[in-house]
Amino acid sequence: MSLIDDARGLLASGPLCDACLGRPVADRSFGLTNAERGRALRTTVALADDEPYEEPDGDCWVCEGVCGRFEALAERLLDALGDTELYTYQVGTRVPPLLAENGRLLREEAGLAPDAGEELKTELNREVGRRVGARLGAEVDFERPDVQFLLDLDADAVEVQRNSVAVYGRYRKLERGIPQTEWDTYDESVEELVAPPFLSALRGTDATFHGAGREDVDALMLGAGRPFVLEIKRPRRRDADLAELRAQVNDGETVAVENLAFVSYEMVERVKEHDGTKTYRATVEFDEPVAEREFEAALAELDGAEIDQRTPHRVDHRRADKIRERAVLDADGDLEDDRSAVVDVHGEGGLYIKELVSGDDGRTEPSLAGLLGVGATVSTLDVVDVEGADEPFLTAEYRRERAGSPATAGDE
Repeated sequence: MSLIDDARGLLASGPLCDACLGRPVADRSFGLTNAERGRALRTTVALADDEPYEEPDGDCWVCEGVCGRFEALAERLLDALGDTELYTYQVGTRVPPLLAENGRLLREEAGLAPDAGEELKTELNREVGRRVGARLGAEVDFERPDVQFLLDLDADAVEVQRNSVAVYGRYRKLERGIPQTEWDTYDESVEELVAPPFLSALRGTDATFHGAGREDVDALMLGAGRPFVLEIKRPRRRDADLAELRAQVNDGETVAVENLAFVSYEMVERVKEHDGTKTYRATVEFDEPVAEREFEAALAELDGAEIDQRTPHRVDHRRADKIRERAVLDADGDLEDDRSAVVDVHGEGGLYIKELVSGDDGRTEPSLAGLLGVGATVSTLDVVDVEGADEPFLTAEYRRERAGSPATAGDE
């Protein structure tokens, strides 16, 4: 059949609005709305049949008037947004089953394929969405928008999902006895010392701290700091003065943050999964006197060695019991006296330094204690460097640089 025959079949099904008349041929031509397609079809049929042109008469039996409410529906979404800021958005729609069935029956009665044109849901997403975008001056994002609207016509409700803001940085822990994340055993954590200014500035509901590994509770984190991403959940603000937030965190004496940057959500996975290397400084106590020549020989043996480490006793209650192979990239140190030393170890991520020194009852091979034949224990441990193995943790592709100020419904 020809296009005009299709149009006659559609019009014969009952009263149709222009949008529902045009939707089954939505895949024809470009730059037109379905309402414009429908009006063109209605006009073409009137011309071909030499009949008076008639506007749609009565309520549309397919959409039941929904397509005449695009503006009102967009306004409803904006009302639900309130004072939430955004740069990007997306609109999704839940269409009542009856309306979806009406669309199927329309195509069936007109003799069209069940998937001809597009669904009502698709048109609603686009038409309501573009009105929301125009009112806000914001861009649509089909991947991970700042705000995801759900227009639920079936429940006559609107949902607004505010996706998280991610801030990358590096933290230094300047006191011992502080875990990285909240732990009931301790009064405070790095997370609890860092998050509050960000939560306040971005008006989020809660925060999650993602670190590139974690140091022991009794270890310091020094040097340039450990990479982390602070994820602010359900924020009402999308932008903040990171220099000011840095100053607020660093006003204390326990934790400091540096190199803050807004990043994409993908940085959460990268900071946790990116291969890194770490450099440690350990103060070591020996059970018996150690000669300098023997000490230097043991370190030379560890330098560049592949280490087999069975899950240490101290963490086997929360880690799988298995053997891990990790490399010592560099090992150096100096005896303080014949019973103590300072040892610097640069190793692959996941290398247990305390066990590399002590041997952990033979669960780590080789070890400093095993090579010396003398009991050895780490009395203090500091992490002095954390870097990506092949490239930095933060690269340009993960930075989120945005021009201008975020939009709000109040900016209209």
